[in-house]
Amino acid sequence: MPYLGGEEALRDLRRALGNPHVQADPLRYRAAVLRVVRVPGAQEYVRQPLLNGLRDPASYVRRAAVLGCAKVHELQGDAEVDGALVNELYSLLRDQDPIVVVNCLRALEEILRKEGGVVINKPIAHHLLNRMADLDQWGQSEVLAFLLRYRPRSEDELFDILNLLDGYLKSSSPSVVMAATKLFLVLAREYPHVQADVLVRVKGPLLSACTSESRELCFTALCHVRQILSSLPGHFSSHYKKFFCSYSEPHYIKCQKMEVLCELVNDENVVQVLEELKGYCTDISEELAQGAISAIGNIARTYTEQCMGILTELLGFQQEHITSAVVQAFRDLVWLCPQCTDAVCQALPSCEDTIQDSEGKQALIWLLGAHGEKVPNAPYVLEDFVENVKSEVFPAVKMELLTALVRLFLSRPAECQDMLGRLLYHCIEEEKDMAVRDRGLFYYRLLQSGVEEVKRVLCSPKSDPSLGLLEDQTEQPVNTWASEFNTLVPVYGRARWALVTAQQPVESCYAFSPCTDSGNRGTESLISEGNQEVLKVHPDTGNLTLIPDVYLTAEQFEKTWLSLDVSCQHSLPWGRTVHPDTIQTAFHVVHIHTIAMSKAGVQPWKAYFSAQDDTGCLFLTELLRETEDSEMQVSVKQSEAKPEALQAFMSVFRTAMGAVAGLRS
Repeated sequence: MPYLGGEEALRDLRRALGNPHVQADPLRYRAAVLRVVRVPGAQEYVRQPLLNGLRDPASYVRRAAVLGCAKVHELQGDAEVDGALVNELYSLLRDQDPIVVVNCLRALEEILRKEGGVVINKPIAHHLLNRMADLDQWGQSEVLAFLLRYRPRSEDELFDILNLLDGYLKSSSPSVVMAATKLFLVLAREYPHVQADVLVRVKGPLLSACTSESRELCFTALCHVRQILSSLPGHFSSHYKKFFCSYSEPHYIKCQKMEVLCELVNDENVVQVLEELKGYCTDISEELAQGAISAIGNIARTYTEQCMGILTELLGFQQEHITSAVVQAFRDLVWLCPQCTDAVCQALPSCEDTIQDSEGKQALIWLLGAHGEKVPNAPYVLEDFVENVKSEVFPAVKMELLTALVRLFLSRPAECQDMLGRLLYHCIEEEKDMAVRDRGLFYYRLLQSGVEEVKRVLCSPKSDPSLGLLEDQTEQPVNTWASEFNTLVPVYGRARWALVTAQQPVESCYAFSPCTDSGNRGTESLISEGNQEVLKVHPDTGNLTLIPDVYLTAEQFEKTWLSLDVSCQHSLPWGRTVHPDTIQTAFHVVHIHTIAMSKAGVQPWKAYFSAQDDTGCLFLTELLRETEDSEMQVSVKQSEAKPEALQAFMSVFRTAMGAVAGLRS
């Protein structure tokens, strides 16, 4: 061997694995195992010593040997799985040492990853349940996660399992509590009252985690609290003070707590919550202060009078970031709650002197344009913006100013005519930004067509209270997110997590039933259920590397598509609305580029995609959905006949489609 002195050093290390003096020291034995398995080409020589280690009477030897098996498989890469080794590991699930049991589960999960992971059947599940009390907190969390793969055969068995695990909902370890909660929610999917009872019982542990000194644990717990509130609004209302922010907490935790407080507001605590949020509005952190103002604006949709008083009072500070956030809250509030319009219009004067950022300016200009007839000095405020339009750096502000001034011109023409002409001249003749110039030309030509036509185009509703109902969080069944509990989905969000997982390589799943070895221990086998077959591993489809910066024009795609035959056709169940933007984003992440795509709701719906691997092989794909109730038809054409590359491409394609299908429509 290159760095160990050749075959002689390898033989010495192999002998060390069987040396009783080395085995007597757990650290020395583990170091010897991991040192041997890392030697290039040594895996075939250490198989028998590892099998001997799995049968060793010393528990720490068996622990290290199990880890060595997983490491050997990792270093072997695409080599076939050793069926005898897998069966030996399955038999060790009944080992007397609890750490060996958990190590076996993790090792089997790694070794059988391509076959779907470790199989949890009834004997294994019942055995693990009976061993739970012997495990440490880490082991309990691991076993509870593996038990999610088991489905009880009857209602009696289900409730026996739940009764057995009931005590783990009150564990001192947050990881055990979360794992047990997820198992309860998944197993009791057909019993909503059981799910609700479980969520009530874990309220205490979750609240404790939300006030933990560990910032990571606190943030994760807050994300899960928000997930629970999506199904049980007000579930934590009586404990709203637990979500008040501490001065020493980081910004991201404070933002999560403010989001939770918005969902916990009711008639009994609205005064206390608003007072707490009001204190955050003057925080030294501008981002936190603006978040608190936005939270008050959200609460104002229900408790308008109390919130309007606080927002108006905040304008008295004449701080740029505070005024900007308040005006943005006013804009959203007027749109959703038209009864607030008069109060907002009375508070707007003098705001223009303080606001400097783009979002604040746009909000103020929109309010003056939409409701300028109720603001006495609205034309003069807009005139100041027109006078300074040449020095304005934000194109979005200029376009908002154009729209607002044209709308105000319809209600107050005498005061706006001159400044509107000057603004249009600047935007058409002097403006360098093409979007602003096009907007100016549009309004100029629209005004030429007559005032009535302008009113028909621009005089749209100034508010839409129905949007408030759409934005309000409706109660979701627990089953819509039960499988995502105790994962990273509540932290990232479904859409972002789907894009993250879409970049991970796909591994095919195959059924596997472990076989037993008659020479193993004489106790009852945990894997005796069902037919016992020898492991059969399917060959690997190979790696596929798609080039990110290769694009085809529509003409090139059409010409190539017509010249090729279909290489693969596939149907995907698709019981949801097609969202073109989501599909395009998911495919872009994996370097599959969109050529053309129908709009949402069009029947039949079509989309075309292209991709190219590092060998120059093109993959052209068509998606077709004839009707709203039909499946998604996938057709793939390949520029070169490469079955393995095609199979790998289809795996990537199905992964991206699966990520999109996992999003809630």
